[in-house]
Amino acid sequence: MARRSRAAGGTPATVALEKAGVPFAVHSYDHDPASALSYGEEAAAALGVAPGRVFKTLVAEVDGALTVGVVPVSATLDLKALAAAAGGKRAAMADPAAAERSTGYVLGGISPLGQRRPLPTLLDASALAHATVFVSAGRRGLELELAPAELLRLTSATAAPIARA
Repeated sequence: MARRSRAAGGTPATVALEKAGVPFAVHSYDHDPASALSYGEEAAAALGVAPGRVFKTLVAEVDGALTVGVVPVSATLDLKALAAAAGGKRAAMADPAAAERSTGYVLGGISPLGQRRPLPTLLDASALAHATVFVSAGRRGLELELAPAELLRLTSATAAPIARA
């Protein structure tokens, strides 16, 4: 897989991958602000990738603590399952401004990698069925492709069934 450096238009996510020496590929597409699709669905369609391999990064609050859930764009985050997997009782979606402030990314471009302040992360277990998965590279219109095992390792994530169809 190819690598791209910060000097070549990289993001904190690509820089983190390069620093760790992890193989990855960067895929770009023209983001259409008028698209009726969600950011993740738009990425899957634009890149010609099955939606089950493209994962969205969502920030929630579990018992008041910001927590990241990474789920396929073809599914929704199961807040009850996220809370249980994180060892909490209750989960709710985080305030968008708090998510942006904490991660350093804008909505639609939040990456699980290279966050300003790394948050506890849970990756939906379905990712492990794929050789590679796609996640945001930290900017709308830019996706990273990498092995799910590397995503787990670099984010210190736990794999758990946190998505529902």
